[in-house]
Amino acid sequence: MKQEIKIGIVEDELLIAEKIKMILTEIGYLVCEPVSTYETALDMIRTEKPDFLLLDVNLRKEKDGIDIAQMVNEQFSLPFIFLTANSDMATIERAKAVKPYAYLVKPFTKEELFASIEIAFTNFNSARPTPYENGSAVSERNYLFVRDNHRFIKVPFNQITYIESRENYVDIHTTEKKTITIRSTFSDFLSKLPAENFFRVHRSYAIRTDLIENVGNTEVTIGGFTIPLSNNYRDDLYNSLGIQQ
Repeated sequence: MKQEIKIGIVEDELLIAEKIKMILTEIGYLVCEPVSTYETALDMIRTEKPDFLLLDVNLRKEKDGIDIAQMVNEQFSLPFIFLTANSDMATIERAKAVKPYAYLVKPFTKEELFASIEIAFTNFNSARPTPYENGSAVSERNYLFVRDNHRFIKVPFNQITYIESRENYVDIHTTEKKTITIRSTFSDFLSKLPAENFFRVHRSYAIRTDLIENVGNTEVTIGGFTIPLSNNYRDDLYNSLGIQQ
């Protein structure tokens, strides 16, 4: 079930790129082989399918890291942060326009890099994906990140069977009969799931509707598990499934 976060690096200074790769590997991330141009960056994104990008703003070619970020916003649903030696206002204004999740000025420490990635993942998880401002199509995100000890792991929506609330925690039950426990309110976590696939059936339970095996007046069977169905949600569930009472 657990999938390690894969990070792509776009950096035209070879020594810096290798140092960043080493730091990320030590932290526990998977790392794509660093690339250094606009063209190789887009090729890396399409073939390696990273979950996160570190983009150097200033590249030697005509198109730079901000141009890459523009394309990422238009064609991919990926969080990214900028790495740069420049903190002048002109560069910052250009960077702001493509909405990075962080802006890290070189030289930076291992701790600063780790903190920036952590915050970026948290912010990326806090909002459902929306189309980029120019109206270009963006691939719908089909996963979310959850914290597992000191790192984030990717959880695809199609591997979630149902979720269960336990006070300040949420149990994510998976198709592999595993459970991931995270600290979150039930409502907040449920808001991050696609409403067309997940339905609340009880104050403490929400299910993936395409896995429903049968429905009764007081319970739902999904993935071999019996989930309580409360009166407050029964009619809405029946309507969503096209069940005539």
